[in-house]
Amino acid sequence: MKSNIRLFATFAAIAAATTLTAGSSFSASQFGQKEVDQSQFEAIASPYQGGKAHQLLVVEQVTDARPCWSESGAAPVLIEPLLLQFDFTGICGRSTDANGYSIRMNGEDLGLKYSLRVLRRDNDLVLVGAPRDRGGQEIVVGRTNGMTTGFAKITLDPGWRFTKRTLGDRTLGHVYLTYDGNAPDSGTTGGTTGGTTGGTTPPTARFRDTASDIYLAEINQAVDAGFIAGFSDDNTFRPQSSLTREQLVSMVLGAIDSLPNVNLTVPAATGNPYADVASDRWSAAKIQFAKANNIVSGYQDGNFRPEQPVTRAELMAVMRRGAEYAKTVQGQPVTLQANRPSVSFVDTTSHWSNALVGQMSSYCGVASPLNERGSNFAPDSAAQRNYAAAATLRMLNCVKGGQPTVQ
Repeated sequence: MKSNIRLFATFAAIAAATTLTAGSSFSASQFGQKEVDQSQFEAIASPYQGGKAHQLLVVEQVTDARPCWSESGAAPVLIEPLLLQFDFTGICGRSTDANGYSIRMNGEDLGLKYSLRVLRRDNDLVLVGAPRDRGGQEIVVGRTNGMTTGFAKITLDPGWRFTKRTLGDRTLGHVYLTYDGNAPDSGTTGGTTGGTTGGTTPPTARFRDTASDIYLAEINQAVDAGFIAGFSDDNTFRPQSSLTREQLVSMVLGAIDSLPNVNLTVPAATGNPYADVASDRWSAAKIQFAKANNIVSGYQDGNFRPEQPVTRAELMAVMRRGAEYAKTVQGQPVTLQANRPSVSFVDTTSHWSNALVGQMSSYCGVASPLNERGSNFAPDSAAQRNYAAAATLRMLNCVKGGQPTVQ
Protein backbone atom coordinates (compact mmCIF):
# COMPACT_ATOMS: atom_id res chain seq x y z
CA MET A 1 0.00 0.00 0.00
CA LYS A 2 2.81 2.44 0.81
CA SER A 3 4.33 1.93 -2.64
CA ASN A 4 0.94 2.72 -4.18
CA ILE A 5 0.73 5.91 -2.12
CA ARG A 6 4.15 7.07 -3.27
CA LEU A 7 3.43 6.13 -6.89
CA PHE A 8 0.15 7.99 -6.87
CA ALA A 9 1.71 11.12 -5.35
CA THR A 10 4.25 11.21 -8.19
CA PHE A 11 1.54 10.45 -10.72
CA ALA A 12 -0.68 13.28 -9.43
CA ALA A 13 2.17 15.77 -9.51
CA ILE A 14 2.90 14.98 -13.16
CA ALA A 15 -0.78 15.24 -14.05
CA ALA A 16 -1.11 18.62 -12.35
CA ALA A 17 1.92 19.96 -14.18
CA THR A 18 0.87 18.82 -17.64
CA THR A 19 -2.94 19.37 -17.67
CA LEU A 20 -4.21 22.64 -19.12
CA THR A 21 -7.10 24.08 -17.16
CA ALA A 22 -10.06 24.51 -19.47
CA GLY A 23 -11.16 27.54 -17.49
CA SER A 24 -7.98 29.37 -18.57
CA SER A 25 -9.43 29.84 -22.06
CA PHE A 26 -13.18 29.76 -21.45
CA SER A 27 -15.47 31.22 -18.82
CA ALA A 28 -17.38 28.88 -16.52
CA SER A 29 -20.68 30.05 -17.97
CA GLN A 30 -19.80 28.54 -21.35
CA PHE A 31 -19.64 24.99 -20.00
CA GLY A 32 -22.54 22.57 -19.99
CA GLN A 33 -22.91 19.10 -18.48
CA LYS A 34 -23.56 15.60 -19.78
CA GLU A 35 -25.19 12.80 -17.81
CA VAL A 36 -23.08 9.68 -17.32
CA ASP A 37 -23.38 6.10 -16.05
CA GLN A 38 -22.81 6.54 -12.30
CA SER A 39 -21.45 3.00 -11.94
CA GLN A 40 -18.50 3.90 -14.17
CA PHE A 41 -17.18 6.52 -11.75
CA GLU A 42 -15.66 6.31 -8.29
CA ALA A 43 -14.82 9.12 -5.88
CA ILE A 44 -11.84 8.04 -3.79
CA ALA A 45 -10.12 9.50 -0.74
CA SER A 46 -6.51 9.19 -1.85
CA PRO A 47 -3.81 9.27 0.86
CA TYR A 48 -0.69 11.40 0.88
CA GLN A 49 1.85 12.38 3.53
CA GLY A 50 2.10 8.69 4.36
CA GLY A 51 -1.62 8.42 4.96
CA LYS A 52 -1.80 11.37 7.35
CA ALA A 53 -3.98 13.32 4.91
CA HIS A 54 -6.23 12.59 1.93
CA GLN A 55 -7.24 14.27 -1.28
CA LEU A 56 -9.94 13.58 -3.85
CA LEU A 57 -9.28 11.21 -6.74
CA VAL A 58 -12.02 10.54 -9.31
CA VAL A 59 -11.58 7.44 -11.47
CA GLU A 60 -13.65 6.62 -14.57
CA GLN A 61 -13.99 3.15 -16.09
CA VAL A 62 -13.82 4.14 -19.77
CA THR A 63 -13.79 0.61 -21.22
CA ASP A 64 -14.19 -2.82 -19.63
CA ALA A 65 -10.81 -4.10 -20.84
CA ARG A 66 -9.51 -4.20 -17.26
CA PRO A 67 -10.99 -3.04 -13.94
CA CYS A 68 -9.70 0.36 -12.84
CA TRP A 69 -10.31 -0.28 -9.14
CA SER A 70 -11.56 -2.92 -6.72
CA GLU A 71 -13.47 -2.64 -3.44
CA SER A 72 -13.34 -4.53 -0.16
CA GLY A 73 -14.61 -4.22 3.37
CA ALA A 74 -17.11 -1.75 4.81
CA ALA A 75 -17.19 1.43 6.91
CA PRO A 76 -15.08 2.46 5.13
CA VAL A 77 -15.05 0.59 1.84
CA LEU A 78 -11.36 0.21 0.98
CA ILE A 79 -10.22 0.82 -2.59
CA GLU A 80 -7.38 -0.82 -4.49
CA PRO A 81 -6.50 1.58 -7.35
CA LEU A 82 -5.77 -1.08 -9.97
CA LEU A 83 -5.04 1.53 -12.66
CA LEU A 84 -1.68 2.11 -10.97
CA GLN A 85 -0.64 -1.40 -11.99
CA PHE A 86 -0.90 -1.13 -15.78
CA ASP A 87 -0.94 1.32 -18.69
CA PHE A 88 -4.52 2.54 -18.31
CA THR A 89 -4.56 4.71 -21.45
CA GLY A 90 -7.97 4.36 -23.08
CA ILE A 91 -9.17 2.09 -20.28
CA CYS A 92 -9.38 4.36 -17.24
CA GLY A 93 -9.76 8.07 -16.76
CA ARG A 94 -8.50 9.83 -13.66
CA SER A 95 -8.94 13.30 -12.20
CA THR A 96 -6.56 14.33 -9.46
CA ASP A 97 -7.09 18.04 -8.83
CA ALA A 98 -9.13 21.12 -9.77
CA ASN A 99 -8.03 20.74 -13.38
CA GLY A 100 -9.95 17.47 -13.52
CA TYR A 101 -13.00 18.00 -11.28
CA SER A 102 -15.17 20.69 -9.73
CA ILE A 103 -18.60 21.33 -8.24
CA ARG A 104 -21.60 22.14 -10.43
CA MET A 105 -24.92 23.16 -8.88
CA ASN A 106 -28.16 24.00 -10.65
CA GLY A 107 -26.39 24.44 -13.97
CA GLU A 108 -23.64 26.67 -12.59
CA ASP A 109 -19.96 25.73 -12.68
CA LEU A 110 -18.64 26.62 -9.23
CA GLY A 111 -15.02 25.68 -9.82
CA LEU A 112 -13.89 29.25 -9.19
CA LYS A 113 -15.95 29.54 -6.01
CA TYR A 114 -15.32 26.20 -4.30
CA SER A 115 -12.43 23.77 -4.04
CA LEU A 116 -13.03 20.09 -3.31
CA ARG A 117 -11.21 18.84 -0.22
CA VAL A 118 -11.19 15.71 1.90
CA LEU A 119 -11.20 16.57 5.61
CA ARG A 120 -10.92 14.45 8.76
CA ARG A 121 -13.96 14.81 10.99
CA ASP A 122 -15.35 12.64 13.80
CA ASN A 123 -13.54 9.48 12.72
CA ASP A 124 -14.59 10.04 9.11
CA LEU A 125 -13.18 11.41 5.88
CA VAL A 126 -15.60 14.03 4.55
CA LEU A 127 -15.56 15.44 1.02
CA VAL A 128 -16.51 19.11 1.13
CA GLY A 129 -16.73 22.05 -1.21
CA ALA A 130 -14.61 24.63 0.60
CA PRO A 131 -15.52 28.24 -0.30
CA ARG A 132 -12.69 30.28 -1.71
CA ASP A 133 -14.41 33.31 -0.18
CA ARG A 134 -13.79 33.22 3.56
CA GLY A 135 -17.33 34.37 4.19
CA GLY A 136 -18.86 31.54 2.17
CA GLN A 137 -20.54 28.42 3.54
CA GLU A 138 -19.03 24.97 3.20
CA ILE A 139 -20.91 22.32 1.19
CA VAL A 140 -20.76 18.67 2.24
CA VAL A 141 -20.61 16.38 -0.81
CA GLY A 142 -19.88 12.90 0.57
CA ARG A 143 -18.00 10.78 3.11
CA THR A 144 -16.16 7.50 3.56
CA ASN A 145 -18.12 6.43 6.68
CA GLY A 146 -14.94 5.51 8.53
CA MET A 147 -11.22 6.24 8.83
CA THR A 148 -8.24 4.69 7.07
CA THR A 149 -4.71 5.65 6.12
CA GLY A 150 -5.21 4.04 2.70
CA PHE A 151 -7.53 4.53 -0.25
CA ALA A 152 -11.26 4.63 0.58
CA LYS A 153 -14.51 4.98 -1.32
CA ILE A 154 -16.31 8.29 -0.90
CA THR A 155 -20.08 7.75 -0.90
CA LEU A 156 -21.77 10.83 -2.31
CA ASP A 157 -24.52 12.31 -0.16
CA PRO A 158 -28.11 12.12 -1.47
CA GLY A 159 -28.73 14.29 -4.50
CA TRP A 160 -25.10 14.36 -5.68
CA ARG A 161 -24.00 12.61 -8.87
CA PHE A 162 -21.22 12.60 -11.46
CA THR A 163 -21.55 14.41 -14.80
CA LYS A 164 -19.01 15.41 -17.46
CA ARG A 165 -18.22 18.95 -18.58
CA THR A 166 -19.21 19.90 -22.12
CA LEU A 167 -18.26 22.76 -24.40
CA GLY A 168 -20.62 23.12 -27.31
CA ASP A 169 -21.06 19.62 -28.72
CA ARG A 170 -17.79 18.36 -27.19
CA THR A 171 -17.62 16.22 -24.06
CA LEU A 172 -14.52 17.11 -22.06
CA GLY A 173 -12.57 14.99 -19.60
CA HIS A 174 -13.44 17.25 -16.66
CA VAL A 175 -15.74 15.61 -14.10
CA TYR A 176 -18.41 17.51 -12.19
CA LEU A 177 -19.74 16.62 -8.76
CA THR A 178 -23.27 17.77 -9.58
CA TYR A 179 -26.30 18.77 -7.53
CA ASP A 180 -29.57 20.04 -8.99
CA GLY A 181 -32.75 21.23 -7.35
CA ASN A 182 -32.98 22.39 -3.76
CA ALA A 183 -29.26 22.39 -3.20
CA PRO A 184 -27.34 22.56 0.07
CA ASP A 185 -27.27 26.11 1.40
CA SER A 186 -24.26 27.78 -0.20
CA GLY A 187 -25.47 31.24 -0.89
CA THR A 188 -25.13 30.60 -4.61
CA THR A 189 -28.11 28.61 -5.74
CA GLY A 190 -31.29 30.28 -4.61
CA GLY A 191 -33.58 27.32 -5.13
CA THR A 192 -37.32 26.94 -4.69
CA THR A 193 -39.58 25.42 -2.12
CA GLY A 194 -40.11 22.30 -4.21
CA GLY A 195 -42.94 19.84 -4.42
CA THR A 196 -44.28 19.67 -0.88
CA THR A 197 -45.99 23.06 -0.79
CA GLY A 198 -48.27 22.49 -3.77
CA GLY A 199 -47.50 25.92 -5.24
CA THR A 200 -48.85 27.83 -2.24
CA THR A 201 -47.03 30.57 -0.39
CA PRO A 202 -44.02 28.90 1.27
CA PRO A 203 -43.93 28.83 5.06
CA THR A 204 -41.54 31.05 6.95
CA ALA A 205 -38.17 29.44 7.52
CA ARG A 206 -37.30 29.02 11.20
CA PHE A 207 -33.63 28.65 10.33
CA ARG A 208 -31.45 30.62 7.98
CA ASP A 209 -30.44 27.53 5.99
CA THR A 210 -33.90 26.00 5.34
CA ALA A 211 -35.61 28.74 3.32
CA SER A 212 -35.13 26.91 0.00
CA ASP A 213 -35.29 23.37 1.37
CA ILE A 214 -37.86 21.06 -0.20
CA TYR A 215 -38.76 19.78 3.29
CA LEU A 216 -39.17 23.25 4.81
CA ALA A 217 -42.79 22.80 5.94
CA GLU A 218 -42.14 19.38 7.44
CA ILE A 219 -38.98 20.59 9.18
CA ASN A 220 -41.03 23.36 10.83
CA GLN A 221 -43.67 20.86 11.98
CA ALA A 222 -41.04 18.41 13.23
CA VAL A 223 -39.46 21.16 15.32
CA ASP A 224 -42.88 22.13 16.66
CA ALA A 225 -43.48 18.49 17.62
CA GLY A 226 -40.26 18.62 19.64
CA PHE A 227 -38.47 15.51 18.38
CA ILE A 228 -35.77 17.41 16.48
CA ALA A 229 -34.27 20.86 16.90
CA GLY A 230 -31.95 23.29 15.22
CA PHE A 231 -28.59 24.57 16.39
CA SER A 232 -28.97 27.60 18.63
CA ASP A 233 -25.35 28.72 18.32
CA ASP A 234 -25.85 29.85 14.70
CA ASN A 235 -29.62 29.45 14.12
CA THR A 236 -29.18 26.69 11.54
CA PHE A 237 -30.87 23.36 11.00
CA ARG A 238 -28.14 21.91 8.78
CA PRO A 239 -30.65 20.08 6.60
CA GLN A 240 -28.04 18.47 4.37
CA SER A 241 -26.01 17.04 7.25
CA SER A 242 -26.16 13.30 7.78
CA LEU A 243 -27.99 11.84 10.76
CA THR A 244 -26.02 9.39 12.89
CA ARG A 245 -27.45 6.14 14.19
CA GLU A 246 -27.57 7.34 17.79
CA GLN A 247 -29.20 10.63 16.75
CA LEU A 248 -31.87 8.63 14.94
CA VAL A 249 -32.63 6.64 18.09
CA SER A 250 -33.02 9.84 20.09
CA MET A 251 -35.24 11.39 17.42
CA VAL A 252 -37.57 8.40 17.06
CA LEU A 253 -38.04 7.98 20.80
CA GLY A 254 -38.76 11.70 21.06
CA ALA A 255 -41.35 11.37 18.31
CA ILE A 256 -43.08 8.44 20.03
CA ASP A 257 -43.02 10.29 23.34
CA SER A 258 -44.84 13.22 21.70
CA LEU A 259 -47.88 11.07 20.89
CA PRO A 260 -51.08 11.71 22.88
CA ASN A 261 -51.31 9.74 26.12
CA VAL A 262 -47.76 8.41 25.74
CA ASN A 263 -45.11 9.09 28.35
CA LEU A 264 -41.96 7.08 27.68
CA THR A 265 -39.80 6.35 30.67
CA VAL A 266 -36.27 5.54 29.61
CA PRO A 267 -34.32 4.05 32.52
CA ALA A 268 -30.60 4.57 32.94
CA ALA A 269 -28.40 2.12 31.11
CA THR A 270 -27.61 -0.89 33.28
CA GLY A 271 -24.58 -1.86 31.21
CA ASN A 272 -23.11 -1.42 27.79
CA PRO A 273 -25.98 -1.86 25.28
CA TYR A 274 -23.43 -2.80 22.61
CA ALA A 275 -19.70 -3.41 22.60
CA ASP A 276 -19.05 0.10 21.25
CA VAL A 277 -21.70 1.90 23.34
CA ALA A 278 -20.47 2.49 26.88
CA SER A 279 -23.07 2.80 29.63
CA ASP A 280 -22.03 6.42 30.30
CA ARG A 281 -22.47 7.55 26.67
CA TRP A 282 -25.16 10.23 26.25
CA SER A 283 -27.22 7.92 24.04
CA ALA A 284 -26.65 4.65 25.93
CA ALA A 285 -29.95 4.58 27.83
CA LYS A 286 -31.95 5.42 24.71
CA ILE A 287 -30.12 2.83 22.63
CA GLN A 288 -30.64 0.19 25.33
CA PHE A 289 -34.36 1.05 25.51
CA ALA A 290 -34.74 0.98 21.71
CA LYS A 291 -32.87 -2.33 21.52
CA ALA A 292 -35.02 -3.91 24.23
CA ASN A 293 -38.18 -2.86 22.41
CA ASN A 294 -36.98 -4.05 18.98
CA ILE A 295 -36.82 -0.55 17.51
CA VAL A 296 -33.14 -0.84 16.58
CA SER A 297 -30.57 -3.58 16.20
CA GLY A 298 -26.81 -3.72 15.91
CA TYR A 299 -24.44 -5.38 13.49
CA GLN A 300 -23.27 -8.97 13.40
CA ASP A 301 -19.94 -7.99 15.00
CA GLY A 302 -21.77 -6.93 18.16
CA ASN A 303 -21.35 -3.21 17.54
CA PHE A 304 -23.95 -0.51 17.07
CA ARG A 305 -21.70 2.12 15.43
CA PRO A 306 -23.49 5.05 17.07
CA GLU A 307 -21.59 7.77 15.21
CA GLN A 308 -22.00 6.18 11.77
CA PRO A 309 -24.42 7.96 9.42
CA VAL A 310 -27.64 6.00 9.13
CA THR A 311 -28.51 4.98 5.59
CA ARG A 312 -31.88 5.72 4.05
CA ALA A 313 -32.68 1.99 4.07
CA GLU A 314 -31.77 1.72 7.77
CA LEU A 315 -33.91 4.78 8.42
CA MET A 316 -36.90 2.97 6.94
CA ALA A 317 -36.24 -0.10 9.11
CA VAL A 318 -36.32 2.06 12.23
CA MET A 319 -39.38 3.96 10.98
CA ARG A 320 -41.30 0.69 10.62
CA ARG A 321 -40.24 -0.66 13.99
CA GLY A 322 -40.85 2.71 15.62
CA ALA A 323 -44.37 2.85 14.16
CA GLU A 324 -45.11 -0.68 15.34
CA TYR A 325 -43.91 0.11 18.85
CA ALA A 326 -45.86 3.37 18.92
CA LYS A 327 -49.05 1.55 17.92
CA THR A 328 -48.39 -1.03 20.63
CA VAL A 329 -48.06 1.51 23.44
CA GLN A 330 -51.26 3.17 22.21
CA GLY A 331 -53.12 -0.14 22.28
CA GLN A 332 -53.60 -0.24 18.52
CA PRO A 333 -53.17 -3.23 16.17
CA VAL A 334 -49.51 -3.47 15.21
CA THR A 335 -50.12 -3.94 11.48
CA LEU A 336 -49.19 -0.87 9.42
CA GLN A 337 -52.12 -0.40 7.06
CA ALA A 338 -51.26 0.93 3.61
CA ASN A 339 -53.14 4.10 2.71
CA ARG A 340 -51.67 4.76 -0.73
CA PRO A 341 -50.17 2.74 -3.59
CA SER A 342 -46.72 1.30 -2.99
CA VAL A 343 -43.89 2.91 -4.99
CA SER A 344 -41.51 0.73 -6.99
CA PHE A 345 -38.07 2.34 -6.86
CA VAL A 346 -35.68 1.44 -9.66
CA ASP A 347 -32.65 1.13 -7.37
CA THR A 348 -34.07 -1.14 -4.64
CA THR A 349 -35.12 -4.15 -6.73
CA SER A 350 -32.09 -6.21 -5.69
CA HIS A 351 -31.55 -4.49 -2.34
CA TRP A 352 -32.26 -6.11 1.03
CA SER A 353 -34.67 -3.28 1.84
CA ASN A 354 -36.87 -3.61 -1.26
CA ALA A 355 -39.99 -4.95 0.47
CA LEU A 356 -39.46 -2.70 3.49
CA VAL A 357 -39.10 0.47 1.40
CA GLY A 358 -42.14 -0.47 -0.68
CA GLN A 359 -44.18 -1.00 2.47
CA MET A 360 -43.13 2.33 3.99
CA SER A 361 -43.88 4.15 0.73
CA SER A 362 -47.50 2.98 1.08
CA TYR A 363 -47.64 4.12 4.72
CA CYS A 364 -48.22 7.89 4.47
CA GLY A 365 -45.34 8.14 2.02
CA VAL A 366 -42.72 7.67 4.72
CA ALA A 367 -40.41 6.26 2.03
CA SER A 368 -40.23 8.70 -0.86
CA PRO A 369 -37.89 9.32 -3.80
CA LEU A 370 -34.55 10.99 -3.30
CA ASN A 371 -35.24 14.72 -3.03
CA GLU A 372 -38.92 13.94 -3.68
CA ARG A 373 -38.54 13.45 -7.42
CA GLY A 374 -37.62 10.70 -9.83
CA SER A 375 -37.70 6.97 -9.15
CA ASN A 376 -34.52 6.45 -7.10
CA PHE A 377 -34.64 5.84 -3.37
CA ALA A 378 -30.84 5.72 -2.83
CA PRO A 379 -31.07 3.07 -0.07
CA ASP A 380 -27.35 3.08 0.78
CA SER A 381 -26.96 6.86 0.84
CA ALA A 382 -26.70 8.62 4.16
CA ALA A 383 -30.02 9.94 5.45
CA GLN A 384 -29.92 13.70 5.74
CA ARG A 385 -31.53 15.63 8.58
CA ASN A 386 -34.19 17.19 6.36
CA TYR A 387 -35.54 13.90 5.01
CA ALA A 388 -35.15 12.15 8.38
CA ALA A 389 -37.28 14.84 10.01
CA ALA A 390 -39.90 14.59 7.25
CA ALA A 391 -40.01 10.78 7.31
CA THR A 392 -40.38 10.72 11.09
CA LEU A 393 -43.15 13.31 10.96
CA ARG A 394 -45.03 11.26 8.35
CA MET A 395 -44.63 8.12 10.45
CA LEU A 396 -45.87 9.97 13.54
CA ASN A 397 -48.94 11.35 11.78
CA CYS A 398 -49.74 7.97 10.26
CA VAL A 399 -49.64 6.33 13.71
CA LYS A 400 -52.11 8.99 14.85
CA GLY A 401 -54.41 7.77 12.12
CA GLY A 402 -54.10 10.75 9.83
CA GLN A 403 -52.02 11.97 6.93
CA PRO A 404 -49.00 14.27 7.06
CA THR A 405 -50.24 17.82 6.84
CA VAL A 406 -47.82 20.10 5.02
CA GLN A 407 -48.60 23.81 5.19
